[in-house]
Amino acid sequence: MLVRHQLLHAAVLAPNGQWLAQDRPESPVRVLDGPAAMVELAAEIQHRIRTTGNRTR
Repeated sequence: MLVRHQLLHAAVLAPNGQWLAQDRPESPVRVLDGPAAMVELAAEIQHRIRTTGNRTR
């Protein structure tokens, strides 16, 4: 959902249950340790959107 709405460039579930996420094509890949970490990332993105007002993504 985050990729579809262009809030993340990429998010891939690894076979070991970790998520690999990238904000923009040129940004480093973040390794997230499971579903809870992905939910935390989504919350961070939501907070960033709400605190920046009506800026475009």
